[in-house]
Amino acid sequence: MRTGLLLLPSRPARELASLAQRAEALGYDDLWLADERFFRDVYACLAACALATSRIRLATGVTDPYSRHPALTAMAIATLDEIAGGRAVLGIGAGVSGFRELGVDASRSAVAIREAVELIRRLLAGETVSVKGDQVAFHEGRLDFAPPRPAVPIYVASQRAAGCRVAGRVADGAIMQGCVADPLVSFFRETVAEGARRAGRDPAAVELVARINVCVADDRRAARDVMRPTIVRSLAAQRPDFFTFTTAGLTPPAALRDKVLALPYTHDPAPLKAVAPEVPDELVDAVTLAGPPADVVDGVVRLARAGIGQLMVFPLAVDGRIETTVERFAREVMPRVREALA
Repeated sequence: MRTGLLLLPSRPARELASLAQRAEALGYDDLWLADERFFRDVYACLAACALATSRIRLATGVTDPYSRHPALTAMAIATLDEIAGGRAVLGIGAGVSGFRELGVDASRSAVAIREAVELIRRLLAGETVSVKGDQVAFHEGRLDFAPPRPAVPIYVASQRAAGCRVAGRVADGAIMQGCVADPLVSFFRETVAEGARRAGRDPAAVELVARINVCVADDRRAARDVMRPTIVRSLAAQRPDFFTFTTAGLTPPAALRDKVLALPYTHDPAPLKAVAPEVPDELVDAVTLAGPPADVVDGVVRLARAGIGQLMVFPLAVDGRIETTVERFAREVMPRVREALA
């Protein structure tokens, strides 16, 4: 199983580059950097990470087809790939952050993602392109430089069926957040495979990436408590149907549901922490890996045996230092996972 590290660009670019360097030394395969408004720019920070590393792949985790025109995304990822010596990866999904402030209408996201990927691939191949899609339009344009690698890997992130099918149809990889519970893994694997088969592709050609919040801590209760605000944020982003949790066979308690429905989408931890005590353990365990190394090992092994090709770790820590989980996952979890899978 491959491993990726997902970071928010919430610290200075030089610090992110140092973390990328450390992740590379610890054996992580990919570094994913979130494209969140209004944090630091994802491409500038990934360029800094590229200059500090030599092996690890560098990926947007993930960008969207709305806040930047896909042609500009093609330009940016090709430039990053040039700087990184062929190590860039484009992660793209529906997005959500900053849309209200930017006045973005993010309707028909699966169509927008598919049309964006198709345009980006043609531009990376050096074509002059005119398209008039349902969501993406581009008129007689091309990149003014030759991308060093026409086939930059593209991964599509989605938690919904339509987006997962698009990943199977057009992408090199599919990303699903929080697919820890068995029904979620099955949904992810089967829906991506359905999209691939409809397009005449081999489902095995699409890498399945589980994007999971991870906390490695000896105190299981404390690790779960770290996760509870992130569950509130996930619920707020998925309202009103709470798709991930209902697919896992879980229903948020009524008191939790009512409080979540009143929340804005936010990175501010205060309102999330206020609701967090309402989150039951079963919701935490359905979508995260939190607890002692042995528990996390069991979860990762189960995911690998279910067909997950990469675990994308979003690290959280009881002591507040994400470096703790970054280190412990690499040193105490993955060696035992590889031994179990050997």
